[in-house]
Amino acid sequence: MRKSTLALLLIALSNPLPAAEDPVVVIAYLSIPKADLPTLQRLYTGRIVSINRQSAVPVSLPPGHRVRQQFLEMIFDQNEEQYTGYWLVRRYVGKGAPPQELADVDELISYVIATPGAVGYAPLSRVPPGTNIIYKR
Repeated sequence: MRKSTLALLLIALSNPLPAAEDPVVVIAYLSIPKADLPTLQRLYTGRIVSINRQSAVPVSLPPGHRVRQQFLEMIFDQNEEQYTGYWLVRRYVGKGAPPQELADVDELISYVIATPGAVGYAPLSRVPPGTNIIYKR
């Protein structure tokens, strides 16, 4: 009995509960105003090119990136296949191209901070102080 209890304890300790995920926030160049969920949905699907008359250019992380998956779930309640499928159809009918993809979170944050009109997303813990957060769930 003691050996089975000890074995169960060791198994439990070797498989800790997953840590709560770092929330993803939408960040933008300083001149971009706060945005609501429908506005961000339209921006990231190519249906609008501005937020409150401020030109906005969305950027994204590459497919399969954990933060991108969190973002798609938060904004669209979709997975990667659904979002990619949407853009395949849109591109096929000549209605634009998906947001530019940057290699990693650090590159995306640097790009958004330095590029007028840029809008992106990142884990809250990675966003530098003073960054313009335009949407937080």
